[in-house]
Amino acid sequence: MKKTTIILFIITTGLCVGGCVERIIKITTEPSGALVWLNDEEIGATPVTVDFTWYGDYEVVIRKEGYQTYKTSRRTPIPFYQWPVIDFFAEALWPGKIVDRHEWQYQLAKETPTDNQKLIERANELRDEATKKDGSQEEGNKK
Repeated sequence: MKKTTIILFIITTGLCVGGCVERIIKITTEPSGALVWLNDEEIGATPVTVDFTWYGDYEVVIRKEGYQTYKTSRRTPIPFYQWPVIDFFAEALWPGKIVDRHEWQYQLAKETPTDNQKLIERANELRDEATKKDGSQEEGNKK
């Protein structure tokens, strides 16, 4: 009787203490200090660590003054212990904590200065093209 009580106590305690899965994404950039958005939500400046709750695709946008904006998408793959049925044991019955950590590193490119003269020339070309199209359409309407 005493052994049965001890075994039941251990099993009950084990079920109550069950494990959990901690999901983390850490994003670093070179240079650091860039602002990061995941799925249109600002999460902070690099290096930044954020918890996540679901696996799948994430849209990543990174911005820093003097550097080109970096846009990409990343996937967090589903580990085997998160497959249906197995996930119950990993999250509820496993006696410890499982840490699922993803580290994403990005190299930012320096922004190239805009040549104002070339920009003005291109704007004039586009204006001339638009004016020609408007003029030819007006002539066609007069006939």
